[in-house]
Amino acid sequence: MAEPQEFTFQTEIKQLLHILSHSLYQNPEIALRELISNASDSLHKLRHIQLSEDQHRDDTPLEITLVPNSEAKILVIRDNGIGLTHDELVQNLGTIAHSGSKEFFQSIVESGRSGSAGPDLSLIGQFGVGFYSAFMLAEKVEVVTRSYRETTGWRWESDGSGRFTITPAGDTVPRGAEVRLHLKDKLDEFLDAFRLKHIVRKYSTFVPFPILLEGAILNEQKPIWVEPKSQVTDEQHTGFYQWLTHRSDEKPLWHLHLSSDSPIQFHSILYCPTTNFELMGFGEIQHGVNLCAKRILVQDDCRDLLPEYLRFLYGVVDSADLPLNVSRETLQDHRLLPKLKKVLTRKVLDHLASVAEDQPEMFVTFTKQFGAILRTGIGQDFENRERIAKLMRFHSTNGLGSDLVLPASVEERAAKRSVSLDEYIKRAAVGQQQIYYLAGSDLDAMTRHPHLEAFRKRNLEVLFLDDPVDEFALTQLRTYEEKELISIDSSDVKFPESTNPVIEPERKSAPKHFTRVIELFRGALDAKVADVRESDRLTDSPCCLVNSQGTMSSQLQKVLSNTMKGFEISKRVFEVNPHAPLVERLCDLAVNTDNDDFIRDCGQQLYTNALLLDGLIPDAEETTRRSLRFMEELSRSKSAIAT
Repeated sequence: MAEPQEFTFQTEIKQLLHILSHSLYQNPEIALRELISNASDSLHKLRHIQLSEDQHRDDTPLEITLVPNSEAKILVIRDNGIGLTHDELVQNLGTIAHSGSKEFFQSIVESGRSGSAGPDLSLIGQFGVGFYSAFMLAEKVEVVTRSYRETTGWRWESDGSGRFTITPAGDTVPRGAEVRLHLKDKLDEFLDAFRLKHIVRKYSTFVPFPILLEGAILNEQKPIWVEPKSQVTDEQHTGFYQWLTHRSDEKPLWHLHLSSDSPIQFHSILYCPTTNFELMGFGEIQHGVNLCAKRILVQDDCRDLLPEYLRFLYGVVDSADLPLNVSRETLQDHRLLPKLKKVLTRKVLDHLASVAEDQPEMFVTFTKQFGAILRTGIGQDFENRERIAKLMRFHSTNGLGSDLVLPASVEERAAKRSVSLDEYIKRAAVGQQQIYYLAGSDLDAMTRHPHLEAFRKRNLEVLFLDDPVDEFALTQLRTYEEKELISIDSSDVKFPESTNPVIEPERKSAPKHFTRVIELFRGALDAKVADVRESDRLTDSPCCLVNSQGTMSSQLQKVLSNTMKGFEISKRVFEVNPHAPLVERLCDLAVNTDNDDFIRDCGQQLYTNALLLDGLIPDAEETTRRSLRFMEELSRSKSAIAT
């Protein structure tokens, strides 16, 4: 029997092995992932050789096999790929020229200089030193191998102390390589079949060769994203979606199958769920898209591939341009990742635009489930805010009839939330330079709001914003197609001249003593409003509150006051309709100064009513006392004698 040949690792590899073997195993699963990846590469190379060289062809299936031996505490990773020659064992497993371990070691040295808590071992695959991760698990590693070009096999062996030996293994060694890990103490979990299945299915499910354990194939789920779109069936998409999401009883609402060679080579499939669990009170969705390199999982739930406002999507992105098995920290800074994110985001938004155009019913479902999340993107993604704005949908005065009656059922109301900004602009009046909206928490209340009177009179469409996210989005957007987005309770509202009556009716003068009523109102509300003045926008209602020029809408201020400590709602202008029946009667009563307190109380109550219509809470104690006075006074005017 030939004596073993003994070799010494190069200095950098000695230091690398010391770090790996004495580390705090921050992710020992990496070792198995790396060794399976190496086996897959070996099989890939052999398949290429067999296609081009007839003499190396045979009918043996190319596969990877895991063999745990609990009694001997050995885990074997076996493949029947190209194998290694004697010289390749020396070169590939003992020198830095082929492994890149010098650069890896340098990165660890630099991390130590920067004060890091410890080496980032998840970097190992980035520098091609994945094989050495075996020493994270093993106190001794054996490699028994035979190259497809030779008839004799070799045994490589090392305990990671700085030396390795190579001995002949005879002519009975099968083609390929068998890595034998003599596991360290307390790592028996890597001999447990259930644990091994979990690791393989997490990291190596899409390896293109069967991975066998105890005769069973662990990676039966196929990487359908690399197949041509036309060859993937709906059933395959449903099965893959259910595998990704663990939602065994749900089909995806839609899917997006992408392949690109430029500017970045990648394959991807993205799925939109049918149901948004956030609406059910489960909290914010916390998952991402799986990132793969050559079908090997680099990072699951990668949240750097899509923006936060698309966080509800599931899927896989596979790019051969990414270095294999880079760490999470490296991914965040990697030069290709932002490019991938940019391409994927645009593709998703373009796809949603197509769904909105070609499948409106599906888009209604999407908007109901995920519209609120998508709309937050206007404040997050300046580059794509116009694309997102095109996908927003609103309730509006258009389509509700002259009486603005909303459907009773939730489903019908959701369907009515279908007006896009583009549709609004198509219906806009000649010369209209503003897009009008009204924000509030209750749709029914908004349809009866006094501010709508002037817009209904001029036949101008108004969007209803019943979700605070809507107004935050439009406030960030500010303009759309060069038209200003403005709340109808703003003093900055401008009506297009084309909506003015052809013959301007003679303006009816205010009742006598109206100025005195205004002064009494102003005195009663001095601390609460910016001003009290006659209204030219009201036709039926007695009053309304108008935001001063340049201030936020009432609803947005309400939301901010509830969420931001110290935020104060701006004082607004109190506008009074001089021709409302109540106001005309108050003008008659203003002749007698004995009625001044009553008129002031009426002003206070009208102000309170206006607050309530805007969804704001008035002073409860003051309002209660005033209401009681009104009822007492009204009761005294009633007769106790039946007629």
